[in-house]
Amino acid sequence: MQKVWQRHIAEGNPAEIDIPEISLPELFSQSVRIYQDRPAVTFFDKTYTYGKLYEMVRRAAGALVQLGIQKGDRVAIMLPNCPQYPVSYYAVLFCGATVVQVNPMYKENELLHVLKDSRAKALFILDQLLPEAKNAINKTNISIVIPVSLLDVPHMGNVLRDTGNKIPDVDINPREDVAVLQYTGGTTGRSKGAMLTHYNLVANALQSAATSRNMTVPGEEKVLTVSPLFHVYGMTSAMNTTFYNGGNMILLPKYSPELIVQAIEKYRPTAFPGVPTMYIGLVNYLKDKKVDLSCLKTCSSGSAPLPVEILQDFNEISGTTISEGYGLSEASPVTHRNPIGGFQKPGSIGIPIPNTDCRIVDLATGEKTLPVGEVGELIIKGPQVMKGYWNMPEETENTIRNGWLYTGDLAKMDEDGFFYIVGRKKDLIIASGYNVYPIEVEEVLYSHPKILEAAVFGVPDPYRGETVKAVVVLKEKEVMTEEEIINFCRERLAAYKVPRRVTFIDELPKTAVGKILKRKLKEQYLSC
Repeated sequence: MQKVWQRHIAEGNPAEIDIPEISLPELFSQSVRIYQDRPAVTFFDKTYTYGKLYEMVRRAAGALVQLGIQKGDRVAIMLPNCPQYPVSYYAVLFCGATVVQVNPMYKENELLHVLKDSRAKALFILDQLLPEAKNAINKTNISIVIPVSLLDVPHMGNVLRDTGNKIPDVDINPREDVAVLQYTGGTTGRSKGAMLTHYNLVANALQSAATSRNMTVPGEEKVLTVSPLFHVYGMTSAMNTTFYNGGNMILLPKYSPELIVQAIEKYRPTAFPGVPTMYIGLVNYLKDKKVDLSCLKTCSSGSAPLPVEILQDFNEISGTTISEGYGLSEASPVTHRNPIGGFQKPGSIGIPIPNTDCRIVDLATGEKTLPVGEVGELIIKGPQVMKGYWNMPEETENTIRNGWLYTGDLAKMDEDGFFYIVGRKKDLIIASGYNVYPIEVEEVLYSHPKILEAAVFGVPDPYRGETVKAVVVLKEKEVMTEEEIINFCRERLAAYKVPRRVTFIDELPKTAVGKILKRKLKEQYLSC
């Protein structure tokens, strides 16, 4: 194991880095000074330099102060990927206020929960969403609503009209002051607001940058940003880390394989932080097309497990290597990554990023560290771990114990120090007394050439206690029977892991970043 770690360090993946105690606005301002005239954001045919972006942030921050926003206020942002997103995000932070991340796809009840729970005072919202959102807004304490039009980037309505407003001089305590309330995806229930401090987010930007140091040229990288910035993965891996490196963030407001390929051909990005759904779509889109992807130096995958079959197919098609990693909202989010440009293991989430400790502990007490190869709960300690959950002290105490973040994910570590996620504690299936990890079965299903997507979970069974159920999406024009899938799995899995029930559907329910909502599937098929 020691030899492997030495190899990681030699390949440019340091075990420790220096993390300054500064705020996100200070980190951003440093990049503005260094990369003043370099491109910062590209949105379709328009590019904004760091200097221009800072000017828009300055105006927006000044306008927010005039509207009454003060240090400690919460300001919600409900926007797709567009230049106004980083402008409003950093403007809020320059005021010493807290960004509340809001998914633009939220319906009334979801939006109402986040706005009421956060007690947000103001809301940046895409103008097209305002009519549908008004009902929820009227039931909250929101007193300032700022509609944003994608057609009016330079001014964001009247917010960025230059009235001579200056960025407020606010004293920010990086370790204590909350920069972002990042609501968890809600895949297992009502979403909670993870309190991410300035220090958490500065640390994770620098930690993430360190993992690709040997593949990054400061001021020169172009990052294709399809992952939504309102999600913690896009916020850190695409926006904050890119700005720290002085890169150009190429924004796409929505995901489609065709749009991604067109953007690659037009802008020739050097990096692509994607999620499994995007790679699955790209693999199927590119199989019958010849596209030059040689510009991509680094591709990373996060937010959910990436099937090995998809990883290998994309690597073969693109000529690059996806570096799979791991993270969660409560850790800003990145904690692990396969070394970019270094030694990797397909199917693994890689090794801990700099300044991060982790252990695999027993499920009974959560205190005993398990030996190599044994499955237990992954726990994490590092500067990126959240301050706690917003207004939820009991949940915070259950999740952070003695400085360790209990992830709720089942994992194991191999003899080389690489980690593997095998499922969620709540998703563990116990069939006839045997533990079944859904990811094992899903990997087999993804290896079938006719299957596009799959989700596996447990359902009650009078004899076995629980039994394995698979929900499958087939590729276009393909046909399969339940018996075919069961037989396919029987040849590749122990008998107790083989799905006893299979349902075919057209599309799996997902979060904004492509994480499959197994909770919804379980509710739907519990009696099947």
